[in-house]
Amino acid sequence: MKICILSDSHDNRDLLEAAACEAKSAGADALLHCGDVVAPSTLEVIRPYDLPVHVIHGNNTGDLYMMTRIASKPSNQVTFYGQDAGIRLGKRRVFMVHYPHYAQAMATTGDWDLVCCGHDHVADIREIANIRGGITMMVNPGTVGGIKAPATYVMGDLESMVFTIHEIAVNKASLIREENG
Repeated sequence: MKICILSDSHDNRDLLEAAACEAKSAGADALLHCGDVVAPSTLEVIRPYDLPVHVIHGNNTGDLYMMTRIASKPSNQVTFYGQDAGIRLGKRRVFMVHYPHYAQAMATTGDWDLVCCGHDHVADIREIANIRGGITMMVNPGTVGGIKAPATYVMGDLESMVFTIHEIAVNKASLIREENG
């Protein structure tokens, strides 16, 4: 199963849509958003890509009531978990939280195969030694919104546990927006 991991879109619809477009083209089966969507309506730009979206809030929560309403619509593919989420994707246990220090702590437990976070806008992929003697992957996709850093997201393969950081060209994001109306 291939996944696209995003965070910190901060209402940047063009860049979020460009990441979703690229991820869908690369074979993504789901999108994971690690917080700071801000306005829930921002997620509307990814609806045409017909991918399940797993989202948590961050420290810039925006309208939590509306996020819950969007997620509760039967025709919607958005699942909103709140502050954090422990989910199963494919055969993997995945934990999502906004804050890197919280993510690192959860990775050390050995309860998760993958822990994803955001917040600091710094794209980072690393192996964390856990207390069970194994390794947990910790992924921070940076900021898909390009806030004081390049606009980035991460593509991952949950079977091989290989993850790669991708940068979105701002001019490409504008072009995708123009093509989609």
